[in-house]
Amino acid sequence: MLKIIKIGGGIIDNEIELEQFLKTFSTIEGPKILIHGGGKGASKLLNQLGIEPKMVDGRRITDKPTLDVVTGLYAGNINKLIVSKLQQFGCNALGLSGADGNAIKGKKRPVKSIDYGFVGDLDNESVNKDLFQLLIDNNITPIVCAITHDGNGQLFNTNADTIASTIAVAMSKQNDVELNFVFDKIGVLRDVNNDETLIPEINETLYLQLKEEGVIFEGMIPKLDNSFNVINAGVKNVCLVHARNINSDIKTILC
Repeated sequence: MLKIIKIGGGIIDNEIELEQFLKTFSTIEGPKILIHGGGKGASKLLNQLGIEPKMVDGRRITDKPTLDVVTGLYAGNINKLIVSKLQQFGCNALGLSGADGNAIKGKKRPVKSIDYGFVGDLDNESVNKDLFQLLIDNNITPIVCAITHDGNGQLFNTNADTIASTIAVAMSKQNDVELNFVFDKIGVLRDVNNDETLIPEINETLYLQLKEEGVIFEGMIPKLDNSFNVINAGVKNVCLVHARNINSDIKTILC
């Protein structure tokens, strides 16, 4: 089983949690790929440089100065910190942006009502499956940041959840794949404030029923919709899990 794990800002922004997660991640047996976002560091750094961060509906507008900053932070500081920590913990990791080894090619998001700037969208042909297969077959763990490229010298800021889902679907053609989204809850909860209400397993029929009943927290619906799209595209299952439980059975499995 190939495990693909995506972590977000909640872990990246917390030095202690990140170190603990990476220590646990390094103990996961078998092939694995880690995808990471950038956390709040980008907005903080932009402000320090006198560049006003621009967000619309939680999505970053990426002009040229912003792209320069996020590329340096995501593909540089954060990615190399993660790689160096994993090497410390005995996991032979290799940091990648989408441009490295032509790992992930994107296309500039079309301008509709909003121009997101240098933001990349992905499709079914975006992922260099042969590169990722070569790495995992040789016991090298790819650490992928949220920067892609178009093959013509242009880099793009790209949503890390989208990268994780696209890699998972691409790699499912040759592997049994489990995609893990690590976030700040232990899984899908009937009561968002009560960990005792964890739903350990959800299939698509149950999901549609829970959504109709209003049990699913509204903010979770896009993530769950995307997860079932990924499963229908060939991924064996998708897990929603807290960082501390990544190597345990305390999670929600979507299947």
